[in-house]
Amino acid sequence: MHEDNLISGYRVRQYDGPVKRYCRTLELRDNPELIAEYRRRHSEDGIRRQVIEGIREVGILEMEIYLVGTHLFMIVETPVDFDWDSAMARLATLPGQQEWEDYMAEFQVAEQGASADEKWRMMERIFYLYK
Repeated sequence: MHEDNLISGYRVRQYDGPVKRYCRTLELRDNPELIAEYRRRHSEDGIRRQVIEGIREVGILEMEIYLVGTHLFMIVETPVDFDWDSAMARLATLPGQQEWEDYMAEFQVAEQGASADEKWRMMERIFYLYK
């Protein structure tokens, strides 16, 4: 069995029904040491469990972050009835979330004190395979 990776591709979780997808982007500071630490902090061993628990608590099914250079791309999958604004408002109030965002702001081109929703910009889908 092979591991998912850049060359062979990444497996996608399957669900019993349809889901929605949100795509967001953010810039990291152009500093190789900061980028390496950002990667480490988002590894399975480096991520704070409280952060993952909060993401799940607001109804997010899956979240992936991809990196190229200093550019981050996030994919978020949710139930079809998910309301982004209310979920992000709730996430910002959960224990440890703002502390995490403040810490992550050291690596990101973002204002200190900004919530995740304020930092990550929503992307517009301009193409898909249609039919």
